[in-house]
Amino acid sequence: MKKTIFITGASSGIGKATAKLFAAKGWNVIATMRKPENETELNLLDNVRLLPLDVTSLEQIQDITQKVLTLGPVDVVFNNAGYALLGPLEAATDEQVVRQMETNFLGVVRVTQAFIPSFRARKAGLFITTSSSAGLMAFPVSSMYDASKWALEGWSESLSFELSQFGIGIKNIEPGLVTTEIGDKSVTVSHPEYDELANKFFAAISAPGMGVSSSEQIAEVVYEAATDGTDTLRYVCGEDAKALYAQRLAVGDEAFRKEVLQMLAGQPSS
Repeated sequence: MKKTIFITGASSGIGKATAKLFAAKGWNVIATMRKPENETELNLLDNVRLLPLDVTSLEQIQDITQKVLTLGPVDVVFNNAGYALLGPLEAATDEQVVRQMETNFLGVVRVTQAFIPSFRARKAGLFITTSSSAGLMAFPVSSMYDASKWALEGWSESLSFELSQFGIGIKNIEPGLVTTEIGDKSVTVSHPEYDELANKFFAAISAPGMGVSSSEQIAEVVYEAATDGTDTLRYVCGEDAKALYAQRLAVGDEAFRKEVLQMLAGQPSS
């Protein structure tokens, strides 16, 4: 019997690449996005079903979950919908701050909560979430994005203890920079008092040799997490994320923070 994966945020980037990969591997794919009527690739694949879902709508989450489960059991839920709010906190509106957490954190929580009863009844199922290396290490001018990912980290680790007794797994994908996500899925705010810092940071992360990953490379990690049969919680992926996280673990939190400051001090402003 074919397995089924439910994906949020499947309109682009990691979500779309994952939908394509799992479909190619013979899975049934339920690919959700805010405007499925605009999709021009996934709708051509035989074993992909498109459904509308805005993860900031609790009512729509509940409705879609019920609809999906009437079609048959879901084996994996891939919580991928999200975006980055970048820039100094002082420049962000309250609406922008709330929407960042509603999408990146509460959207994941609510989708997961909606599927838990069916997974528990079957004593099987796996939740995979697109977190970020920014959930393991914080960087300048991304405080709310980092906060949303750090929230996912603590939530996932705690929830793993709750769910393991029912045979339910939870795993986080921790990519660094991903090519198609950088421009497509970010909202940037600015404030003149922080422009120099922001320019230095954005120049640093766009420098040659940063080891930016493709969406397809991250999709391969998602497939690994779905099929490797382990209870691994975190999959750090991308050469940039692996190197930076190893460095942080090696030198410790405070020394790593000093290294980030030194990096920015040595990086010329654009």
